[in-house]
Amino acid sequence: QVQLVESGGGLVQTGGSLRLSCAASGSTFNSNAMGWYRRAPGKQRELVARISNGGSTNYADSVKGRFTISRDNARTVYLQMNSLKPEDTAVYYCNAGLLDVRGTYYPSDYWGQGTQVIVSS
Repeated sequence: QVQLVESGGGLVQTGGSLRLSCAASGSTFNSNAMGWYRRAPGKQRELVARISNGGSTNYADSVKGRFTISRDNARTVYLQMNSLKPEDTAVYYCNAGLLDVRGTYYPSDYWGQGTQVIVSS
């Protein structure tokens, strides 16, 4: 069983920044990547960014150039969010999943509780 705990959300004005953290604990499983997802009100959950155990990253077009995913070890992942926009308002979740050889990320059933980000206009 893997536990994921997100933190760092909050209320910020347009153009501001936040840094989200995700700490993983518990027994290991065959995960080789981690991802940040978000779910905005009335919308489906979307993959925002992912990072492999080797450090390769990929981003949704909507956040490229503004968000940066990083990790300082195999179990802590960050999402630096700059130049925030009202449309970034959502609950952000981290996930420990699998990345295939083509770079496609497959989420596992291991999710954190989420952290709320609100960007005011």
